[in-house]
Amino acid sequence: MAVILLVLLLAFLFVGLGFAVHLLWIVAAIVFVAWLVGFGLARGERTGGGRSRWYRW
Repeated sequence: MAVILLVLLLAFLFVGLGFAVHLLWIVAAIVFVAWLVGFGLARGERTGGGRSRWYRW
């Protein structure tokens, strides 16, 4: 009986981890797309020296 409970617990743990990892991949893809859009929009900005900068700091 304990072995069956352990197997069920491991199955639920792996399903939960798989869902969390899948969700993190989706979040990472959204952040990457937002970074690309910001990178593209910042290409037109000019600094005081006349050179464009690709970073915001």
